[in-house]
Amino acid sequence: MGGSSNNNNNNNKQRSSSSSSKMAREKIQIKKIDNITARQVTFSKRRRGIFKKAEELSVLCDADIALIIFSATGKLFDFSSTSRMKDILTRYTKQSKNEEKEHQQQPPQPFLEWQAWITLENNKLAKLNKELADKNKELRKLRGEDLQGVELEELLQLERVLEDTFSRVLDTKGKRIKHEIETLQKQGAILMEENKLLKQKMIALSQGKKPALIEHHHSDTSTMHEEGQSSESITNNGGGPLAEDDSSDTSLKLG
Repeated sequence: MGGSSNNNNNNNKQRSSSSSSKMAREKIQIKKIDNITARQVTFSKRRRGIFKKAEELSVLCDADIALIIFSATGKLFDFSSTSRMKDILTRYTKQSKNEEKEHQQQPPQPFLEWQAWITLENNKLAKLNKELADKNKELRKLRGEDLQGVELEELLQLERVLEDTFSRVLDTKGKRIKHEIETLQKQGAILMEENKLLKQKMIALSQGKKPALIEHHHSDTSTMHEEGQSSESITNNGGGPLAEDDSSDTSLKLG
C-alpha cells in the first residue's frame, strides 16, 4: 500500500511538472485581460517584477531610475533609485525643456550649411583684406610715407631694398636707352644709304637727259630738211615733164 501511494505521488508530480512546463512554454498573448481578478493579480506580479528589474539596473549600472505607475483604479505606485523621487523628476523636466528649446531654436540643415559657407567666405575675405592692408602699408613705406614709429633696423632694411630696386631700375633704363640708340643708328644708316642711292640716280638722270634732248632736236631738224627736199624734188621733177608735154599736164590736172 505504501509503495503504491508513493508511485501515485511520483506520477502526480511528474504530471504536474510536465503540465507546468507546458504552461511555461506557452506564449501569453499580449492583450487586455478581461477577468478583473486575473488582471489585478497580473498587475501586482508584473509591477513587482518591473520594480525589481529597475533596482537591479540601478545597482549594476549606477543609474538614476524613477518609475511611476498608475493602476486601472488610479492608485499610484512609484520607484526611485535615490532617496528623493523629486530630484529625478526635476532633472527630467529641466532636460526635457532644454532639449525642446534647442530643437525649436535649431535652424534647418540647409540653412546651417549656408551659414557655414558664409562664415568660411567671410574668413577668407578678412584674410585677403588683411594681406591687402599689409601690402599697402609696405608700399607707403617704400614711398617714404608713414615712417613714424619705424625702428632703425626696419629703416636700414628698407634702405637696402630701395637701393637694390634703384640699381635694377637704372640697369633696365640703361639697357632700354642702349637699345633705342642702336635702333636709331640702324635707321640712320639705312636712310643715309637710301639718300646716297637717290643722289646717284639724280646725277645719272641729270647727265643723261640733255644729250637725249639735243639728239632729238637734230633728228627732228634733219627730218624736216629731208621732207623739204623731197617736196622740192617732187615739185622740180614734176615741173620738167609738164613743161615739155602739155597733154600730160592737162591729164594730170584733170586727174
